[in-house]
Amino acid sequence: MKINWNYPTSIWVGENRIKELAQACIKLKISSPLFVTDKDLINLEMVNIVISDIKKTFKNLTIYSKFSGNPIGEDVEEGVKIYKSKKCDGVIAFGGGSGLDVGKAIAFMAGQSRPIWDFEDVGDYWKRADEKNIAPIIAVPTTAGTGSETGRASAIINKKTGIKKIIFHPKFLPSIVILDPVLTVDLSPRLTAATGMDALAHNLEAFCAPSFHPLADGIAIEGIKLIKRSLLKAVEDGKNLNARLDLLAAASMGSTAFQKGLGAIHSLSHPVNAKFNIHHGLSNAIFMPYVLTFNKNEIEKRILSVCDYLNLSKNFDSFLEWILDLRNKLNIPHKISDVIDVETIDIKELSKMAYEDPSTTSNPKKLNQNDMEILYKHSISGKLF
Repeated sequence: MKINWNYPTSIWVGENRIKELAQACIKLKISSPLFVTDKDLINLEMVNIVISDIKKTFKNLTIYSKFSGNPIGEDVEEGVKIYKSKKCDGVIAFGGGSGLDVGKAIAFMAGQSRPIWDFEDVGDYWKRADEKNIAPIIAVPTTAGTGSETGRASAIINKKTGIKKIIFHPKFLPSIVILDPVLTVDLSPRLTAATGMDALAHNLEAFCAPSFHPLADGIAIEGIKLIKRSLLKAVEDGKNLNARLDLLAAASMGSTAFQKGLGAIHSLSHPVNAKFNIHHGLSNAIFMPYVLTFNKNEIEKRILSVCDYLNLSKNFDSFLEWILDLRNKLNIPHKISDVIDVETIDIKELSKMAYEDPSTTSNPKKLNQNDMEILYKHSISGKLF
């Protein structure tokens, strides 16, 4: 199957669409692309095939891959230097969330004179940007989780403060996205599970966010259904291209929907990702049932409508049981203390960071710093609310 979507951007969907990458560059009038991917991907055969293929058209292709998961501001700065020194005129962001976030941020910052932190997702900070010099972006995800390919932001850690910041501008949204399930078939069961749960967290929190946005709600609830249908299938059989495509779609849907808002799952995750380098999807999966039960009174009616659509018994507990059973089948730890040494956790510091996270404001239940501390304590002990 090959199909093109035009919402929320131009999305080229189907098996082996990656072979049209050079065509995508030409369409955007990119003649000297910067290929951005992380250091864990750059030596894979699949990536080398993609690079060799595009070099047939663009012999002056520049590659930047000197970063890994949970990227920092300096990774973006280094990429911008290379982009300018090689006189690039567009970015191919290739990989998982880190590769996409760094690539998008490089394309954005290549045209700015202010530091990246001046564009944090706070109020109207994005209006500080010089829009005319933002480079065109092509996004090619190789995991199905973050949905960064259809997101208008990048998550970058400020090394000085240790805090993960959301850098936002509407033009972070790539001009062309290539969703090719073939690129995801070699993803390990462990990473398939973690990234799939990341996509679930995006769709679920967007659906439960309290603001009025029926467009986002419709996308999010269908994204949840696709994950229910296909995540376990993809983990059990990585070559199942239909399941892989479902997950890619669900990831893109989640990041499209969460312009409505996220919530405490992400508020709790971001400090843990920054401080302990825990995979974002894994931490989201761990925190999910604690936040669901904490928010129960505010979200129960919406969860019941999800149950109808997912063919679950129409009560909150049946939805919670599905989440817990899914985590168990995916071998997701139940407690954050299963992946982090408790003695290294400064709950006061993490709680402050979580409370100040932008996702906190759209949690269905109003939160204070003490609530964050309580949530962290429950996730350490394993006791749901």
